[in-house]
Amino acid sequence: MAQPRGQMRNRILDVALELFNEQGYDKTSLREIAERLGVTKAALYYHFKSKSDILLELHLRLHELGRGALDEIDRVGAEKDALNAWPALIDRFVDDLLANRDLFLLHQRNQAAFHEIVDDERHQAENEDIEERFRHVMANPAIPLADRVRMTCSIGAVMVALMGADALFGDEPTERIAELVRSTVHELFPGK
Repeated sequence: MAQPRGQMRNRILDVALELFNEQGYDKTSLREIAERLGVTKAALYYHFKSKSDILLELHLRLHELGRGALDEIDRVGAEKDALNAWPALIDRFVDDLLANRDLFLLHQRNQAAFHEIVDDERHQAENEDIEERFRHVMANPAIPLADRVRMTCSIGAVMVALMGADALFGDEPTERIAELVRSTVHELFPGK
């Protein structure tokens, strides 16, 4: 029985993500993706024109996470409220990162491959939108500069500590590292 189109697209993306992280983007072929799925290459081409289209769709899943975080900031409202809500927003970011670690690892491990998609119009438009929305929050003078710097640093702290957890912290469980990241970031915002 055939699967609905959207469901099959998601299966292709999930299997490609697995293989790209296991072998690297450059060393993974469409044939290997099709074989793991138990379908023909023609079935893949029905859903995606090329391997770089698969990579783009995986990358856009990251954009969706970024948009979700920015939507949450928009829901908070006033800039001062965004500052007060920041620790909770960072907690959500930690949760999102842990739940989607494979997507972040894909980007980290296959940086050269992403040069194939930088000129894609959809990627550029979404990237510009996310960057502009982020700049809008971080450039707002209603939030004191020191707090905006703390907010920005907290994002970097989460990314570096959790994405590099295996290499940096050895066999420590990722959940333990996440707890420490959360408490460290919360210390940046006393009283919030």
